[in-house]
Amino acid sequence: MPKAKGKSRRHKYCYSLNRKRLHRSARRRAAPRIACSHIRQAWDPSKSVAQNLAEMGLAGDPNKAVPIPKKKLLGMESNGQDQGKQLVRKPYVLNEMEYEASLPEKKSNTLSRDLIDYVRYMIQNHGENYKEMARDEKNYYQDTPKQIKRKINVYKNFYPEEYKDFVASLKQEKMEVQ
Repeated sequence: MPKAKGKSRRHKYCYSLNRKRLHRSARRRAAPRIACSHIRQAWDPSKSVAQNLAEMGLAGDPNKAVPIPKKKLLGMESNGQDQGKQLVRKPYVLNEMEYEASLPEKKSNTLSRDLIDYVRYMIQNHGENYKEMARDEKNYYQDTPKQIKRKINVYKNFYPEEYKDFVASLKQEKMEVQ
C-alpha cells in the first residue's frame, strides 16, 4: 500500500497566522479582581480604577501618593501638602479596613494529629531516650534521634500546657505502678 500524500512532507511554520485570537467573551475588558469585601461593595463599575480608589481614599500608585521629598524649602512645605489632598467620598471603606487591620491575628499554626500521636507515643514508651526512639518500630519515617528531638521540641512549643499535663500524668502512672 502506498503512503498517503502530504503526510511525509515537512510542514513549514506560517509566521503570518495569528494564533492569539481571543473568543468574543474574552475580548471584553474584565473587571479587576477585588479581594477586600469593603472595596468590592463600594466599587462602582462605571468608573475607572483610579477614580474608584481615589473616592475611597486609597492609592493606586504608592509612588505618587507618598512621593519622596527632595530638598524642601521653608516656604514650599505648606503649599506642597495642600495640593496633594483629594476629596474622599467614601471614607467608611478606609475606616473599616483600618479596623480590620488593627484586630489581632489569631494563630492558625497547628500540628497534624499524626505528629501529636507520634510524639506522645515516643515520650510514653521511651521517655527522653532519643536513640531508643530512633530504633522503635513505630518510627516509620526512620527519623534520626536529632530529628525526633526536634519534633518533640516543636510539640513542646506549640502545646506547652498539654505537654506538661501529659508528662505529669506519665509520672503519676509510674508512681502507681511502683
